[in-house]
Formats: sequence, structure tokens, C-alpha cells
Amino acid sequence: MTDLLLVVCGALVDTDGRVLICQRPEGKSMSGLWEFPGGKVEPDETPEGALVRELREELGIETGARCLSPLSFASHDYGDFHLLMPLYLCRKWEGIPMPREGQQVKWVWPKNLADYPMPPADKPLIAALTDLL
Repeated sequence: MTDLLLVVCGALVDTDGRVLICQRPEGKSMSGLWEFPGGKVEPDETPEGALVRELREELGIETGARCLSPLSFASHDYGDFHLLMPLYLCRKWEGIPMPREGQQVKWVWPKNLADYPMPPADKPLIAALTDLL
């Protein structure tokens, strides 16, 4: 039995309808791939609380659980662990998203998300976003 890893991610959507993606920095696993911002849920956190924390740490923005709407989730077996990743939609936050952990960030039209190489768990989430937006 492989370990289950709970990771949460967010689709930040700006007023034009574009989605923010982040490029994994050098030195991290899957470096160079684009992903939705987020990270691991700690044992004492809810998924929403973890995403609020991760958005603050990674991008320097503030939002709240009430600004997050569950949209979809990914379940992917990476071999040595199984990833379960809820995706939340977020349209309201304070501050300007800026990379704070060496990553690149980019605002992308939903129809163009598939043009960016992503980790296997992120790819299935694109359809939910393009259908909604």
C-alpha cells in the first residue's frame, strides 16, 4: 500500500478570466513544470486553511476560506505515493500575486492551459476549469 498524500491547489482567476499558474523552480521535483499554486495539507489543517497559508507563503496574497469554492479534484498514483488534490476556485484576494519561492508565475487563458507542461495530477483539472470559465 502506498502512502496517501493530501495536497491542495487553487485556481486564482483574475477579472479578465485568466488563471494563474506557477513554474516549479530548479531543485524541486518536477522542476520546470507548470502547476496551480498550493501545497501539502499539514496534519492540523483543513484543505482550505492549507491553501490560504500556501497562497500567502508562495505568492504573498491574503484570502480567506470563504473566498474558496471547491471545483474538482485529482487522484493520481505516482508509484511511491498516491496524491489526492482538491482544486479550489478563488476570485477574491488582497495583494498582487508575486513569486516568493523562486518560481515563475504567469496568467494564462483557460483555453491555453493545456499548452503548458504540467505534472500528471494537474492535467485532469484543466477540463474542469475550461468548462467553467
